[in-house]
Amino acid sequence: MAPIRSENDPVRARIIEAAQAIAEERGGGGITFSELAARAGISQTNLSRYFDTREALMEALADHWFMPMVDIMEEVLGSDLPPRRKLYEFFARRFVALRRKWEADPVRLQSNIEIGNEYFEQVRSYIDLADHYLGEIIGEAMSDGAFAGLGVDETISLVNQMVAPYCALNTTIMFMERLSEDKLARIIDAVFDGLSATDRGARAVTGLRAA
Repeated sequence: MAPIRSENDPVRARIIEAAQAIAEERGGGGITFSELAARAGISQTNLSRYFDTREALMEALADHWFMPMVDIMEEVLGSDLPPRRKLYEFFARRFVALRRKWEADPVRLQSNIEIGNEYFEQVRSYIDLADHYLGEIIGEAMSDGAFAGLGVDETISLVNQMVAPYCALNTTIMFMERLSEDKLARIIDAVFDGLSATDRGARAVTGLRAA
């Protein structure tokens, strides 16, 4: 049975909140449907109408965690900002939202990230969606002449590597106190001003040289 996905269903919302609380206490593997039903104040039979597998439940938890980030990305994507500013906002707004969660409760945030690591398959679709949206912004930038000689997929990979501290959750948490919007803005400027297929001398011709 497919899960009931109405975001306006108060019972479904209560189940997800209870599952989130249990997962933060003991990890996603610590959720049992009997305890979840008890915490949500419903029968196990009723619970199965909403989620009949652990995978469906974890997908719902991923939705609960990542949908605000999707809303941010879609708002930026639909804006009339120029590509350079749009790329900055695409990463900066999500970083600020994540930093607020970290400032409010770093232990809880770390717990949520660990749950995402544990159930990566349920999270993967959001990573793919972010890359899709990033590709659209890069495509706009290429139409304006940016990233000369590079393909969209290669540029997505390069940009993700360059801004990883601001979007790769495990890395962001590790370096949070060293990150800022000003630094991110300089990185985005460097991306636009320097990223192309042109070889400017850094690439080795005959192999790496000994120090």
